[in-house]
Amino acid sequence: MKRLLLVGAPNAGKSTLFNALTGGHAKVGNWHGVTVGACEREAQLGGERVLVSDLPGIYSLDCMSMEEAFTRDYLYAHPSARVLFVCEYAALPRALELMRALSARGVLLGIVLTKKKAFLRGGGFADEARLSSFLRVPVFSVDGRSRRSVRDFCAALGRILKGHVCSGMAGGELPADAWRPVRAGLSRVDSLLSNGMICVPFFFLLLFACFFVTFAPGLLGDSMKGCIEAFFTSFLAARAETVSSPVLRSFLVDGVLSGMGGVLCFLPQIALLFLALLLMEESGFLSRLAMHTDGIFAAVGLNGRAVFSLLMGFGCTAAAIMTTRGLDDKRIQRRTILCLPYIACSAKLPVFLTLSASLFEHPFAAVVLLYATGVGISFLAALLQKREGEASFVLELAPLQIPQPLFVLRSLLFQIKQFIMKTATVILAFFLFSWLLSSFDFRLRLCTVEESMLAGFCGGFKYLFAPIGCCDWKIAYAAFSGLIAKENVAGMLAVFYGDALPFSAQSAFAFAVFILTCSPCVSAIAASARETGWRFALAAAACQTILALFFSYAVYFSLQGGAVYFFLLLCLIAAASLLGKHAYEKVHRPRRRIAEKIHR
Repeated sequence: MKRLLLVGAPNAGKSTLFNALTGGHAKVGNWHGVTVGACEREAQLGGERVLVSDLPGIYSLDCMSMEEAFTRDYLYAHPSARVLFVCEYAALPRALELMRALSARGVLLGIVLTKKKAFLRGGGFADEARLSSFLRVPVFSVDGRSRRSVRDFCAALGRILKGHVCSGMAGGELPADAWRPVRAGLSRVDSLLSNGMICVPFFFLLLFACFFVTFAPGLLGDSMKGCIEAFFTSFLAARAETVSSPVLRSFLVDGVLSGMGGVLCFLPQIALLFLALLLMEESGFLSRLAMHTDGIFAAVGLNGRAVFSLLMGFGCTAAAIMTTRGLDDKRIQRRTILCLPYIACSAKLPVFLTLSASLFEHPFAAVVLLYATGVGISFLAALLQKREGEASFVLELAPLQIPQPLFVLRSLLFQIKQFIMKTATVILAFFLFSWLLSSFDFRLRLCTVEESMLAGFCGGFKYLFAPIGCCDWKIAYAAFSGLIAKENVAGMLAVFYGDALPFSAQSAFAFAVFILTCSPCVSAIAASARETGWRFALAAAACQTILALFFSYAVYFSLQGGAVYFFLLLCLIAAASLLGKHAYEKVHRPRRRIAEKIHR
């Protein structure tokens, strides 16, 4: 089977073209690091089965970032594969050097030019036939979101697949009768967002508005959550209570509806968060935010590109870890991966809302405080790992544009479908397993939860959370069920306690801090292992979980003791940070002089 590689600069439209050719669902976004590995899928092109591969963006074969190195190595590993170079019209002159390098290797099949409408609106001009004649390689103009354009391109592609690849492109600059650059300047909005004093405060304003609409009582997110909750508790559970068999009734009410309802009721709020992230991605706003926040991130040992991964962490930690491959330096990547578990992902949201809605007078303030705490701890984790001699920051700004409603809707529906599928498979299986162990004793007789097999297995875990006023094995089991999927925590609390949680607001907040700072789920650990190795990923997860217990203890004692305890806690954290950084630098100090002495 022939292999076709889609190669080009970041944000050129490769993933959009890949989805159009193959019917796939590769992640598409208006920012760097969207594609961080090879997305492969078979396609029927011109009556022939072809394996199409979407590769991360690359500027040259002399790589600067890890994602570029991946693409270069993939090209060298498949020397017989044919390459379609995807490039936006406005960036054609900058891409010529890479095109000629690929042509010299005898792999270039053709050039696909994208984003023609924006290029023409800006005053640019291009003649595809003249370009093809000058460059001595087929040139196509394709709109990946137009079915007609893709259909015509597939017909032409089927013909050239049977031909020969380009073995030598013409040198020199593009002739004026074939291509002329865009002459329009920056728009008024782009000029405003190019000012850091406007862009960064505007981001925080957007973030606050998103959180307010999503979490504030009586607003859209909270109202939609209440409707789904009522459907499960008032409608479905009421009908399940009429089942005559006690085992089947317990299975439906305690095993399925309580757990599933406790997770699915938060779907509207999760969807609103994803919508906000999608709009910021597709508008090109994130690129400008990365540019303006590079100085802030550099101060803690990261760079502006980390803002993409950290914001993705609000959606999914595993996906955010995968985007770190787009960073320029392996050290910064590892540092960012260690920071990401402290960013509250969408799976932690049901836990925060379950605890805050039940025990806090102002749940909106409690949730916002938890999110801010996570961001603060992630910056502290990065600062403790900071070393001298960091890599430079290079970033190409994505074009500022109005997000396409249909594309945003499709992406949002895909995220919602993924959440529902996860809830209906992995999470449901865990709930049913937990119901079986918590409803039967070792003689397989229906019993109370305190007499069940689960109580026998987990009874000793109750002491772990006793220092925060939660001396109950069910709390510990709910907490550590989050290692499989964080949504399990909210579901198990609903199964065990319903709406009446048996601890104080101080204990609830300390417990939420543990969920915020403990190890991420198994999918995130696996993603971390793919980037850093299993030994590092497992050691980091274990350390984060142990530290999370101490974080929760410290928060509980501070809340119990008031301002004095809180001040002492800050002093303790500052002292631990300085000692930790000193120990880290001592272990990782340069050993060049020692090596020179040994080898004299």
